[in-house]
This record gives sequence, C-alpha cells and structure tokens, in this order.
Amino acid sequence: MKVTEEIRNFKAESISAKGIEELKEASREARVWAVVATAAAKSGHPAGALSSMDIYMTLLGAANVTPALADSPERDRIVVSHGHTSAGFYAALAEYGFFPAHEMAANFRRAGSPYQGHVERDVPGVDWGTGNLGQGLAAGVGFALAARARGSQAHSWVVMGDGEQVKGQVAEARRLAAKEKLTNLTALVDWNDIQISGRLEEVMPVNIPALWAADGWQVVECDGHDYNALYRAMKAAKEASVPTVILCRTTMGKGVSFMENIPDYHGKPAAGEKLEQALKELGSDISLFNAVLEERKGPLPKGRHVAPEKPALELGVPHTYTREDKKDNRGAFGKALAEVGELNYKKADATPMLVFDCDLAGSVKVDSFAKLCPDNYVEAGIQEHMTATAAGAASAAGVVSVWADFGVFASDEVYNQQRLNDINRAGTKTVLTHSGLDVGEDGMTHQCIDYVGLFRNTFGWNVVVPADPNQTDRATRWMLTEPGNICLAMGRSVLPVVTKEDGTPFYGGDYEFRDGAIDLLREGTDVVILAMGHLAGRAVEAHEALAKEGISAKVLHCATPLTMDKEALFALVGELPLLTCEDHHADTGIGAVAAMAFARAGKAVRIKNLGVTRYGLSGSNSDVLADMGLTAAGIAAGVRELLK
Repeated sequence: MKVTEEIRNFKAESISAKGIEELKEASREARVWAVVATAAAKSGHPAGALSSMDIYMTLLGAANVTPALADSPERDRIVVSHGHTSAGFYAALAEYGFFPAHEMAANFRRAGSPYQGHVERDVPGVDWGTGNLGQGLAAGVGFALAARARGSQAHSWVVMGDGEQVKGQVAEARRLAAKEKLTNLTALVDWNDIQISGRLEEVMPVNIPALWAADGWQVVECDGHDYNALYRAMKAAKEASVPTVILCRTTMGKGVSFMENIPDYHGKPAAGEKLEQALKELGSDISLFNAVLEERKGPLPKGRHVAPEKPALELGVPHTYTREDKKDNRGAFGKALAEVGELNYKKADATPMLVFDCDLAGSVKVDSFAKLCPDNYVEAGIQEHMTATAAGAASAAGVVSVWADFGVFASDEVYNQQRLNDINRAGTKTVLTHSGLDVGEDGMTHQCIDYVGLFRNTFGWNVVVPADPNQTDRATRWMLTEPGNICLAMGRSVLPVVTKEDGTPFYGGDYEFRDGAIDLLREGTDVVILAMGHLAGRAVEAHEALAKEGISAKVLHCATPLTMDKEALFALVGELPLLTCEDHHADTGIGAVAAMAFARAGKAVRIKNLGVTRYGLSGSNSDVLADMGLTAAGIAAGVRELLK
C-alpha cells in the first residue's frame, strides 16, 4: 500500500486523505479474510478480530515492520497479547504482503498449518506466541529491555484486550516498564467492553485508565477506528518521555451488523445465512468462502523456521576449587557470571547480557554482576510471573538473558510462563537456587522438589544440576553460550569438592562440561549408584563406607538428566543393580528418567530410586536430608537393601 510510504516510521504528521482511503479499503479486505478464515475453520474469534483490525492496520503501516525486516534484529517488535484475535492479525499481515491472504484463510486452524488458532512465531510477522492472556505486556517489556541493551532504536508495541487488564502479570509488567523508563515501549488496548461471558462491568469491573495511571504510565484515549487518531496517538507515544498506553475505544465485531456489540460472536464464527450476510456487508460474497474451502483440501503451507542463535561471549578461564575451599554452588555460579559479564560488558562484538533479579540478589549471588555491569542488571522486585516472560522474550531479541531466583519461585510458581518460553523457542537461562530439600529451615513451602519433572514435561528445556562448585563454574560458562532454554539448578549449602581417588578435584583443571555426559566417579563391580547434583559427594562417601564391608559400588554422576546419554548409561550399568539418588521427587527426576530408559530399551535391571518421597522437615540441611535418607549412610543403606 502506498500509504506506508508516507507514514512508515511515523514520518508524516498525519495520514493524508488518500492514505485514509487506502487504509479503509485494506481494512475492509482484511475483515473479509478474517471472517472467511474463522468460518472455514468452523472455530475462532471473529468479532475480536474485527474489533482490533483498524489498530493492526494502522500499526503495521507506521511501525518499522515489513516483510523484508521480518527477521531483522533492528525491526520494531509487535506483540499481540490477546492472541485469540489471530485471524485479524494474520489478515492484516497478509494485506501488508507477509504472505498470501487466501493461503492464511484456507489453512487457518488446520492441523499442520503454521496459521494456528492463537498467534505463533511460525507465521512471518509474529514476534511472540500468545493466547494465555496477561503475558503480552511482559513480553513487550523483555523486547524493550533487549533493544536498550543492544543500543537499538527498535520500538516495542503491545496490542492487548480489555478483559486481560485485571490480571496480575499485567500490573507487574506495567510497574517494571515505568521503573526502567522504557520509553521504547507502547501498549494499545482494544477497549470494546466485551469478553466471552459478557460486558466488562458484569464479568469483573475495572477502571482501566486508573490502573495504568497509578503505575506511572501516560494514558491516552482515542477512537480505535479512526486511523488518524490512532496514528497521531502512536506517533506521540513513540516520542513521549514516559511509557504510554493508548486506550482504543472500539466496537466488537466492527463492520458486521449482527456481530457488533454482541458477546456471542467473541468466540463463534459466522455460518450459513449469517456468513452470507457478513460477507455481503463487507463487500464480498460467498464465492470467496467456497474457493477457500476448496483450497483447504490442498497441500499445507510451510511456516518460517524460528530457532535461537548461539551467543557470542568470551568465557574466561574456569576456577578450580580445592578440598580446602568452603564454597557453595551458588557462590561459584555468581563468581563465574560476574567474570563473564565483566569480560563482555559493552563490547561491540559480544552479545549483550541481561541479568534479572526478583529481590534476592545476595541470596542468588547476582549481586557481583550488578556491581560490575549495572546497565545490564534488571531488578524486577517480587514479580516472578512478569520476569519469567520478560526474560524469555529478551532472549529471543538478541541478548543473553539470565534470571536467578529460588527454585520454587522460578519453576513451580511460573510453570506456565516457562512453558510458553519453550513454545516460543526462547533462549532464557533460568538459575534455580535453594532447590530440593537443601533449603533447610525454610521448610516445605520452599522445597522445590519437582523442577526436573516440570521441565521434563516440556519439549525444549534442558536442566543442569551440577555436583559441586567446580562443575557449577564450568556449567555456568557453558550455559551462557548455548542456544535454547536452560535451567541451572542447585541448593544453598556449602559443599565439599568432589575428588578423584588421588584427592585432586574431579571437575577441576582441564575438565570440560559436556551436555548429556555421565561421569564415572568411582569404579565398582557389585552395584551402581547414579547420583544427581550435590548427592554425588555423598554417593562417593557411601562407596567408601561400603568398601569396608566388602561391597564394591560403582559411582556415576549425571548433571543433565533430560539429555543423559542412554547408551553410555547402559554400558556403565550393564546387568548390575542400580540405585539412583537425588535431592528431588523420587518419581520424577533422574531415577525416573533412568528407569524409563531401561524399560524402553527392554533391559531388565533391578532399580531402586532414592529421593524425596514427601514434603520435608524444617531444620538444618543435614537434619532434613538425613530424615529423608539422603545422606551417605542413607545411600549405603539403600545399596544394602537393593542387594538383598
């Protein structure tokens, strides 16, 4: 459309009369395709798509977003938080040449098609997959923070529904955006006053302008179907000195008389005579729908390939801690993080790092990074849901994104946010401290005993559970340059360094961390102990105690349970009985992974899984672990029982 030549990057003060006519015609066509797409799929949200259409058309015309820039790191980012309006956003993208409109309409919500029911990154022009309402603004915050860290002029735009304004994660994101003065972020709310169950005041009354104003945003209201009003509001927001929200007064189902202001069509497509009427009112006819139905029988289109890139960082030289060092894994992580951060801070050829904290900097050991790299440190306060999403989105926008928090907060509490990071193929690095029972006196509410199982439920996350400070140092450096979502998990206690039989550090010196590797800590011929995390040292102690009884126990450790080398496991275990031990739920951690591997391979091996079998006590770490049988003595007792 020629209108984009005058308004792209907000060059013009307003849209010309000719430009307005172009936008009206393009919006009419896009509304036709949205109605046809949902009708062909026999599902979808047509009325919301029509409500948001003029916002989409104006924004796509003026923002720094084009098909040629669809994968450029310098493009503006657009997040559609109310992802159920996908038919509308897809149709708008088609009008701007991102893909053919008929292809989208014929394959909308068709199994195997990239044009899924809620916006997904497989579709060119979609920057973040959403649909779980309330998460879009946090993604926009992540994009804006990443742009700032990269020194980019890219702007982030978040289009939202009015019904999601009551969600807590939206409030969290508003507050961080204001605190960080993210003037490169603008929100637009489709304020049509209707959601699935009725009108806003009936479902959950909310003063939308007051919410945003209270959190420090500039609030602008405009007619969401007036192209010039929208354009001027967006242009002013882009130039504002504070984050701005544009509350766009719209009509649900705009352009189709029987859909307008009717809650029924929020999630119901038109069919039969109603479909014919809708198409007629929009200046089309049923022949277009029939053609789309015919095309729907054809081959499936291919979406774009989205994958995280490998970061470019100088990693420095790992430390080797000795038996004399009194160190916890947290401290080793924090030291390695700070060193890598300082080595790469504001270097032109390095991928920028962003480290997020939720009011626990000293406890999770990111305080040294904060001092050395202050501009790349984000203190988000006690707002875990927003932080999980923002860190994920930032990682998809050209930075190395690290979030450290207590295990129970960064995995259990935000499981859905981490699941969407997986769906979006982000590359966030989530560091869990105080994991397992190794939280001592904090008690059962803070015992994160299921993180391996939670991330195992996804299809892209990796989990690293290092044995001691030496392996933690190397795993941290490895993680920072790996693409994809990675969880690094540890407890809080000071740990002895795992050593070789000659007393030298096993994971020190030239040891190189390898994903999936199984480490042979001690040889043995009677039984195999497979440990995960800080129980590796206790397993070695058990080996030594059992040797005095004439029992020869082989000790293995695997820090990456989800990618464990199964063939290596089979070779190392052979036909010996296997005892697994972990500071984790006994049925969902490395023991379960190993047992399933043997079962799927058709191998008969006696297995006993030691782990957490109930919520633990509140007391010293040693007492809490002893009560659960997760000490050297408990591991030795498990071996004896297995050998009976």
